[in-house]
Amino acid sequence: MSPDAVDALYARLAAANPEPRSELDYRDAYTLLVAVVLSAQATDVGVNKATGPLFAQAATPEAMVALGEERLAELIRTIGLYRTKARNVIALSRILLDQHGGQVPAERDALEALPGVGRKTANIILNIAFGQPTLAVDTHVFRLANRTGLAPGKTVETVERGLLAVTPERWLRHAHHWLILHGRHVCKARKPACESCLIADLCAFHTGAA
Repeated sequence: MSPDAVDALYARLAAANPEPRSELDYRDAYTLLVAVVLSAQATDVGVNKATGPLFAQAATPEAMVALGEERLAELIRTIGLYRTKARNVIALSRILLDQHGGQVPAERDALEALPGVGRKTANIILNIAFGQPTLAVDTHVFRLANRTGLAPGKTVETVERGLLAVTPERWLRHAHHWLILHGRHVCKARKPACESCLIADLCAFHTGAA
């Protein structure tokens, strides 16, 4: 995809959704971190159903540790891998209290050192909570980047590097959300909605160039 086409792609997505937001419900950096950890291999809708009651009881690291792993597991049992996730959330909450003054760190290395937090989760936290120009590559972004020709790659890391290389600086702040939301709601895995796509004429898949 040419630089002009890339710029046009983001410009159209930005015009349609100037201030994109995560579809996960959260209150602050900590509840965002918990929600993202819980969202692995789960839908945002399913996570939000569980975190509503959860955050009403425990919305800080202190309250989460006091809640305990067993009670947390009960509150999130509708989410896949809930026992492992409950263990990770309690463990990361303790680390935040012991090593970071109860605050979510704004550094990648510190985030990735937390249980249940990998590069994708760290990118999401850095982008949403701290406004850093990171690009988290989930299944939707990976599919869209390859299908459209925006940043083709065989691995998540390759696609992330490609996206960072081709995305103009002025679009980096919200690029993560525009791509995820477009991949989730328009450029779907089984049946992309090309007929209602804002960027179809720029897309390698739609034009047959893929």
